[in-house]
Amino acid sequence: MERGAIPLDGLDGPFDLQATVESGQSYLWDRPDGGMYERMAAHGGDAWYETVVPPIDAVGNERAALRVRQTAGTLEWESTTDAVPLLTHLLRLDDDLDAILGATPDDPLLARAYGAYRGMRLVRDPPFPCLISFICSAQMRVSRIHGMQRALAREYGDTLTVDGRTYHAFPTPTQLAARTEDDLRELKLGYRAPYVRRTAEMVADGEARPEAARGRGYEDAREYLTRFVGVGDKVADCVLLFSLGYLEAVPLDTWIRSAIADHYPDCDRGSYTETSRAIRERFGGEYAGYAQTYVFYYLRAGGE
Repeated sequence: MERGAIPLDGLDGPFDLQATVESGQSYLWDRPDGGMYERMAAHGGDAWYETVVPPIDAVGNERAALRVRQTAGTLEWESTTDAVPLLTHLLRLDDDLDAILGATPDDPLLARAYGAYRGMRLVRDPPFPCLISFICSAQMRVSRIHGMQRALAREYGDTLTVDGRTYHAFPTPTQLAARTEDDLRELKLGYRAPYVRRTAEMVADGEARPEAARGRGYEDAREYLTRFVGVGDKVADCVLLFSLGYLEAVPLDTWIRSAIADHYPDCDRGSYTETSRAIRERFGGEYAGYAQTYVFYYLRAGGE
């Protein structure tokens, strides 16, 4: 493994690794100490996190095992390749966080959320694993969603052994499409099993790819993603926000609908499309997804 460190004082704005990867945005990281998603309001920790990163266009041409932890002033990393481009991409270390949050409205709820989880950034997950993760997310606690993704990787993904440690890559579309619904149900995917299998088949066969949403107007991109089986507007918004770089996306999940009811009732317009437009505008438009993610995490962890 190669090793290195990224000085955090070189970033534009603060950074909190634990809040970023344990806030319900990503289910592709794991903690070797077994503590992933144990705490509801996780932030400020120094645990190791690990994942296997697939090849990413313009970032890395090979699959890489990657470990990272935050210590005083640095991100320490270990990887089978230079991890700086990977971490910059996956954890959006290239975002100017101060400018982004400063571009959102002066709002009491946002101010409380920003203060509680200072340094939390959005993730930029690989598209196919992100898509499958959020197909599995319906009516599930974050710890259960994470457990499903780890089970898929453990049972059906490739294994990498590096320096005596074993890492499990998330399965490729072809690997997942080769499984039966019964196989997936055995991993406790339940009614999501046929959705996962059919979506994997669509990607493996070239019928559709989540990456093909890129470059479209926001609502057109959301509509494109709903062609995948098991993907409605909310799941599509999650993939746009946490993988494809649409920072204006605001997934209307239970917590955001509660925020609308309690704090922004005038944004409730009945339909998903119109309510989404209204809350995006209330959260400042261009970076509304950042505001959404802070509010989601703040409310889910018991904030008011």
